[in-house]
Amino acid sequence: MPAVSFQSVSKTFHTAKGPFQALDGVSLDIEEGEFFGLLGPNGAGKTTLISILAGLARATGGRVLVQGSDVQADYAAARRKLGVVPQELVFDPFFNVREALRIQSGYFGVKDNDAWIDELLENLGLADKATANMRQLSGGMKRRVLVAQALVHKPPIIVLDEPTAGVDVELRQTLWQFVARLNKQGHTVLLTTHYLEEAEALCNRIAMLKRGASGGQVVALATTSELLQAASGSVLQFKTDVALPPALAVLARVTGRIVQLPAQDAAEIESHLAALRVAGVDVHDLEIRRPDLEDVFLQVMSGTSASNIPLGEVAL
Repeated sequence: MPAVSFQSVSKTFHTAKGPFQALDGVSLDIEEGEFFGLLGPNGAGKTTLISILAGLARATGGRVLVQGSDVQADYAAARRKLGVVPQELVFDPFFNVREALRIQSGYFGVKDNDAWIDELLENLGLADKATANMRQLSGGMKRRVLVAQALVHKPPIIVLDEPTAGVDVELRQTLWQFVARLNKQGHTVLLTTHYLEEAEALCNRIAMLKRGASGGQVVALATTSELLQAASGSVLQFKTDVALPPALAVLARVTGRIVQLPAQDAAEIESHLAALRVAGVDVHDLEIRRPDLEDVFLQVMSGTSASNIPLGEVAL
């Protein structure tokens, strides 16, 4: 039995401008003990799918099962099995951190779990904030409390919706070390993130959502290694302070001084280098590397991904 099963899930919102379909027949299973990544651009339906899983929204069609419990027909049982960390910073301003965790425990009927609360506080870097009022915490500290609240009832399935958005490097390292440890202990983890290097490092398997004409759909579903192996070509990467010639600029992914140019083969790499020489572009730290998950993601979203992922794993 899968830990989580999305079965032909569709969702339509009714707005002042008419119906808006956010999801179109999303089907995928997340196995017990997996560290699963759900990726997609803004508007692809990731948060809508998580909201349906958590019982915060109702699917228009299809069903979602959490270890066999239907999230609509058997909501209480399904919700007890989930620990959800939302995108938004939601907190009660009237309690300190420890009180907030005890109250959250009470929602699930959990009592006398101070030892586990202490472990959460210690592992999430909150031990010295245990008696601090929630209003006094920084955004990063509030994010840590949200993670602790999601884990306080020891759920078998942990859902992280953009958990490191806008937080510092220290929190990311602390969070991932702790979550990776819980995953090794048998907890299933579902992660949505825009930090693709995190997904590549952490996730065993990945689904990519893309918004089509009739809503968000799964356009890739494979192990992380399969996605990376199926990526076509190489990437020419270098640093420069000079503007690229127009023919290369339209192909390049530029982040500050770092330029990344896709290339299908050695001949195209040499062509790029020749164009840079002719244009007088001074380059530094030149390297040729295999595509990473960000390159794969951009290929899939643009419809130019390789076709050698096993049949049924990619639908473009």
